[in-house]
Amino acid sequence: MATEKLTSCAKFIENSKPYFAMICLQFGYAGMNIITKVSLNQGMSHYVLVVYRHAFATAVIAPFAFIFERKGQPKITFPIFVQIFVLALLGPVIDQNFYYAGLKLTSPTFSCAMSNMLPAMTFVMAILCRMEKINIKKVRCQAKIVGTLVTVAGAMLMTLYKGPIVEMIWAKHAHDPHNKTHAPTSTGSSDKDWFLGCIFLIIATLAWASLFVLQAKAIETYKNHQLSLTSLVCFIGTLQAVAVTFVVEHNPSVWRIGWDMNLLAAAYAGIVTSSISYYVQGLVIKKKGPVFATAFSPLMMIIVAIMGSFILAEQIYLGGVIGAILIVIGLYSVLWGKQKERIETKVADDIPLPVKGAQMGGIAGSVIDDTDHFSQLKSGQKGEDNNKLSSVVISMPIREPTKVNQEAEA
Repeated sequence: MATEKLTSCAKFIENSKPYFAMICLQFGYAGMNIITKVSLNQGMSHYVLVVYRHAFATAVIAPFAFIFERKGQPKITFPIFVQIFVLALLGPVIDQNFYYAGLKLTSPTFSCAMSNMLPAMTFVMAILCRMEKINIKKVRCQAKIVGTLVTVAGAMLMTLYKGPIVEMIWAKHAHDPHNKTHAPTSTGSSDKDWFLGCIFLIIATLAWASLFVLQAKAIETYKNHQLSLTSLVCFIGTLQAVAVTFVVEHNPSVWRIGWDMNLLAAAYAGIVTSSISYYVQGLVIKKKGPVFATAFSPLMMIIVAIMGSFILAEQIYLGGVIGAILIVIGLYSVLWGKQKERIETKVADDIPLPVKGAQMGGIAGSVIDDTDHFSQLKSGQKGEDNNKLSSVVISMPIREPTKVNQEAEA
């Protein structure tokens, strides 16, 4: 009896690990948004922050790439270099700079809500690049289209309509106009700045979605060396960000950083959200799939809203709340359609396997082995397509699973 209880308890803990990991990740992402907002409010240049963030990320990821993936490294030809260069331009440079600029002009909660548009925008980009086929008669396609439209409507509402302030019960003291010791830090921006911040966040999400679509070719080359790909993108992105900062920031003092909130923001973003989170989320995606990982992203928005109201005395507006709800509804609609597509693709891939093995009679064993190898490669390609809707596709440090056949032979 005791053994059964221990077994069931161990099984429960094992099954709970992906949920616990994703919840911890959302707290990590939420902390990054709050700390970064404080650093930007204190005057740190977001261009410099991007440079230091990816310098920290490169310093953390590169040693692991060297230790675990130094064998069989792909040759960096000119086409591969161009792919990595464009990925670095879209991610560390365009996405991060516009996101931080939008975060500075709006609020952490608003920025997190806007980032939930990513799956819908990735879906649109995949259609424009002819990487996604639409069959309007299928329910899953209808769900993705409707979800995309609802997400866009929510983003437009958040951008064009602010509305009255929504008072939080625990934040009434902080928002009390007679309380001068807690002045709001996120509402000093004018409506023009708020609108400009919305545009910056939309551009950042578009760049992020473009990165997920264009990374498919690079992942084919670095299928077994994804840590190496991540470190290369971070390193080249750091160099590009340095060049952009030299062009935009002419005051040398902006590079000065001490043992303060600016250093914490850069180190936290580089180590936690650009390094540790990549590995943890990669393991979760390997075990539960990309849809499971992406489904937790609205939790970050809720955590940031609560933390922001306490730490930053952030004010939340009715337009932002309604728009965020629409974006979350659209997000889950797109994810539901994507999950249905994944299940249908998996079933279609699994059906032919017994037929291929049975046709060859006496050499069925070798044919099954080859068929398994083929299906593994094919499912790997499908998985990469599905990962377009994931928050961290490019930098998933996952080793390929060992073949079942090889274990049986051993």
